[in-house]
Amino acid sequence: MPMTAKDKGKKAVAIIGYGSQGQAIALNLRDSGFDIVVGLRSRSGSIRQARRDGFRVESISPAIGEADVICMAFPDHLHGRVFTTVIEKNLRRNATLWFLHGMSIHFGFVKPPAGCDVILVAPHGPGEAVREKYLTDRSLSAFYAVAQNRSRKALATLVALANGIGLQRKRLVKTTFEAEAVGDMFGEQAVLCGGLAMLIKNGFEVLIENGLKPEHAYLEVAYQLDLIISLIKRFGIEGMLKRISVSARYGSVRGGPKVIDSSVKKRMEELFKEIRSGSFAEKLNALDRSDLTEIDKSLKKLSHPAFERAAKKFAG
Repeated sequence: MPMTAKDKGKKAVAIIGYGSQGQAIALNLRDSGFDIVVGLRSRSGSIRQARRDGFRVESISPAIGEADVICMAFPDHLHGRVFTTVIEKNLRRNATLWFLHGMSIHFGFVKPPAGCDVILVAPHGPGEAVREKYLTDRSLSAFYAVAQNRSRKALATLVALANGIGLQRKRLVKTTFEAEAVGDMFGEQAVLCGGLAMLIKNGFEVLIENGLKPEHAYLEVAYQLDLIISLIKRFGIEGMLKRISVSARYGSVRGGPKVIDSSVKKRMEELFKEIRSGSFAEKLNALDRSDLTEIDKSLKKLSHPAFERAAKKFAG
């Protein structure tokens, strides 16, 4: 099992926010012997779940005031607002600010005081995976970085926390706040989430518009994705292609470059420039509740009703 807090000197950790990632981190750290308090807004919908999980829940100010480490586990676009109005004035001297994403520090939405350590531990997976890997004594990989090392012990604190949530030292990949922020946002938008969603949607629509049943189309363009991704993670793209059928291999060589051509890469480069310049981060940082409602409504544009029905049919 992961090293406990007692092995590295016990730290009191405030988990600010209790979404999927915050919940997993809180549970794993507690199981590793850390003293945990969950800090939430008085009207947060997560209070009941945190208490059901057995945590002491405080409002953000007192939670910050008693913690050695503050884990910023709430949405990134709120970091600057919450930090300047609540967190900064309640920080203990020599506290450690722990970020799960590099955006707030790199783009300057959070300006930490000089007396704090500032670290990044960003697991390569959602909260469910962080918890599942911990419970099965396996490890995800994760990016790590130190932005401020006031105590001269920031790296030791970082490694203890990473180990406490189930991340093995050999699976930690050194980076910078800038590289993590820019790379993460680009990967999400262009490939892993936005790009992949649109690729699947378009393929699905081509099939059903040419007479295939939605369930059939779903099975062809989406259901097997986890198997293909597993091959890529184990053997690389070329290794995956060598392990599929001759028909699929030949079709990939012919069809792949036609669908994802140089024009797509050019648009990706434009997207990257927007992210690196800070333009996207500025827009994200300005989002309010009404904007989030509109974003949720827009999610339907990234899928198709028949696809959603088919996905539910084959779930599990």
